[in-house]
Amino acid sequence: MHTYHTPLDLVRDCSPERPVALARPDAVATAARWFQVNFRGDVFYAVKANPSPWVIETLAANGVASFDVASIPEIELVAAHAPGARMAFMHPVKSRHAISKAYRDHGVTAFAFDTHEELAKILEATDGARDLTLIVRLAVNAAGAAYSLSGKFGVETHEASALLLAARRATEGRLGVSFHVGSQCMRPTAFQAAMAQASRAIVRAGVMVDIVDVGGGFPSVYPGMVPPDMADYVDSIERGFSEMMVHEDTELWCEPGRALVAEASSILTKVELKKGDALYLNDGSYGSLFDAAHAKWPFPVKLFRSDKDGACEVEGPLKPFRFYGPTCDSLDHMPGPFWLPDDVREGDYVEIGMLGAYGVAMNTRFNGFGDAETVIVEDAPMASMFGLAGRNIRLPRDEQQEERKVVRLSRPKGRAGKSRRRR
Repeated sequence: MHTYHTPLDLVRDCSPERPVALARPDAVATAARWFQVNFRGDVFYAVKANPSPWVIETLAANGVASFDVASIPEIELVAAHAPGARMAFMHPVKSRHAISKAYRDHGVTAFAFDTHEELAKILEATDGARDLTLIVRLAVNAAGAAYSLSGKFGVETHEASALLLAARRATEGRLGVSFHVGSQCMRPTAFQAAMAQASRAIVRAGVMVDIVDVGGGFPSVYPGMVPPDMADYVDSIERGFSEMMVHEDTELWCEPGRALVAEASSILTKVELKKGDALYLNDGSYGSLFDAAHAKWPFPVKLFRSDKDGACEVEGPLKPFRFYGPTCDSLDHMPGPFWLPDDVREGDYVEIGMLGAYGVAMNTRFNGFGDAETVIVEDAPMASMFGLAGRNIRLPRDEQQEERKVVRLSRPKGRAGKSRRRR
């Protein structure tokens, strides 16, 4: 990949006609190191958040040696770009072929499930293997999350005991529990509450577990969504873990996706038309802007211009705009508001930030659009949970006070090892 110091240098150099994904490997490295230092357990990157090879390679180079995978293509991706990494097949519903191939061809022994039928499928597809790590996915309260993930997966509380007991009897290997508090969780205490639910399920089942997997949900910073410091999430998890009815050697896992990669990428788009407060861009909801369309998240933006006088970042009085993507589908609409200088015009470039999670991962080729080049840029992300950001998310004057809260710097706290109370 070609490297530029800033997106402006890219605009100045080549005035691109197609969307360009701007990769910031340093942001991935910083987030990976933060989790390695502050989370007192095993960090499994949720590959679905961003499956780009450069992401996998950067994480592996910065200490993340475990990956949460959901399909054979994700397993093959990790095997190719992080050889020797540990993988856990955490999708609760898998085909028999995928289970067998993961176990026999790639050495995957950890499998999640939330039904007796899926447990039987795992055992049959591995010919009753006795070295499995079986992880029961629990349904928990997802209050406080931007995306609730409790509807599709997870065994309900009243059914969990029987499934935990069946799994304990099914293997000579290890038993674990997992859950997911929901994507972009804005309440650190949600983790502690979910761990209390998991602990009650374990006690009712009368089993001992070897693994507690708190899943993902760790948030990032977006305009209008300012989470507490990341350290608060780790503190809540440590408090919850210390109160769980588990033994001294029980492992603690997590599956961050968004938190590791959201800051690490943005998309540079071109304005094809300005119509009132609507800007028609060459990327949209079928490209990298799925969340901007369907979750209506107003991602941070910058404006660049390249003309006969050279290239520059455009500043000036801000106005709210909405975006339309390049396809012929009217659903290709991002309502925003996206605050940009009011003199934006055709041919300008809009950088849309904080798209490292579920940006390129959601890209399609609908209508022939969505083909984006990837380059590396060396500037800081537009906002950060880890202290990398410049304070450059520009908002109208009456919103500047809120803007000052956007960049949250999580300072590592000193901790003396894993605090676990065991019964």
